[in-house]
Amino acid sequence: MNKKMTVTYKVKNGIYVNMTNRCPCACTFCLRQNGDGVYGSDSLWLEREPTVKEVCMSLDRWDLSQYDELVFCGYGEPTERLDDLLEVARYVKSRYAIPIRINTNGLSDLINGRETAPELAGLIDTVSISLNATNAEAYEKLCRPKFGIGAFDAMLAFTRACVPFVPNVVMTVVDVVTSKEQQEQSRAIAESLGAKLRIRPYES
Repeated sequence: MNKKMTVTYKVKNGIYVNMTNRCPCACTFCLRQNGDGVYGSDSLWLEREPTVKEVCMSLDRWDLSQYDELVFCGYGEPTERLDDLLEVARYVKSRYAIPIRINTNGLSDLINGRETAPELAGLIDTVSISLNATNAEAYEKLCRPKFGIGAFDAMLAFTRACVPFVPNVVMTVVDVVTSKEQQEQSRAIAESLGAKLRIRPYES
């Protein structure tokens, strides 16, 4: 594996996993438009997607017992590689007690062509799902999903489906793209699905 490729990196007291640059959305506020990395990381643009073995080898360089959580995030949508992601999570869970989170756009079922929430059971401790809009039209305009207008409802359905299988289901909105009124509407949406809402500061 090219040493320049950033597969794992530290953010605060968490270790983040960058497995893919693929994403079905082209969000107008995406951090990828601002530069090559985030939070002081090296470039998160991948020359190619790392294998599961390479991801696990990269994780082995960290003493995960010293960190608060492991987060699948990076410069792409983690569920584009859901099967590989779960294999990595299985590897980590067999060695450490560290909580595992996925930061996702919630379109896993559309990406993978099946109901995916049950597959997270016992492996994923937190799913953080980007909401960022209160209706399908606003979501399509803001996030520009390749799946079209139906993406919003699919994201909501995925959120609801995660609740029985994942201990902590969170929906997020970015502060700079939502008004106070939209944030309260978003909170109501999240709670109606059995999730919590987090208002996330935009990191430039």
